[in-house]
Amino acid sequence: MFGKFGKFGKKVAAGRTTAAAEGDVVVLLIGMRINHFWAVHHWVPVLLAMPRMLRELARAPERGLLSHVLLTASPRTYYVVQYWESKEKLYAYAHSPEMFHHRAWSIVNRKEKAGKVRQHVGLWHEAHVVPEGAYESIYADMPAFGLAAAHGQVPVERRGRSAKERFAHRSGAA
Repeated sequence: MFGKFGKFGKKVAAGRTTAAAEGDVVVLLIGMRINHFWAVHHWVPVLLAMPRMLRELARAPERGLLSHVLLTASPRTYYVVQYWESKEKLYAYAHSPEMFHHRAWSIVNRKEKAGKVRQHVGLWHEAHVVPEGAYESIYADMPAFGLAAAHGQVPVERRGRSAKERFAHRSGAA
């Protein structure tokens, strides 16, 4: 239907593959919910902040963001699944004064302290450090996506044909 490069230009890997992740995997889910659609001046800046942060991180791969996927759960709720090299690099980015995230949170905190937050937009994040042996993946005729986009993809046989075998995979094991 979309040819060998798929809908968005990424090369489709034929057959079954799995993510080439080794060791622990760091996943950040971060998003927003529009609580009041009419309060455009409150939620549009929040909505536009994430693409700005992602562009900033794309220009500085040493910061540790490996890959991300932008998603929507509903017309009100938008989020990003991010894959990071380590929780230390995630923390370093979040707290770095020269990065946009720090400035964005400073603005949110100032508005909150001044009583100007009116619950027009909700913000959330969940950070997960997933230990080796506690994740597995499979992709069928897919370009690198999600965990495989972050860590690369390999033929499923290298990790195991079943989910149980892929969960049992350990880096460095024969």
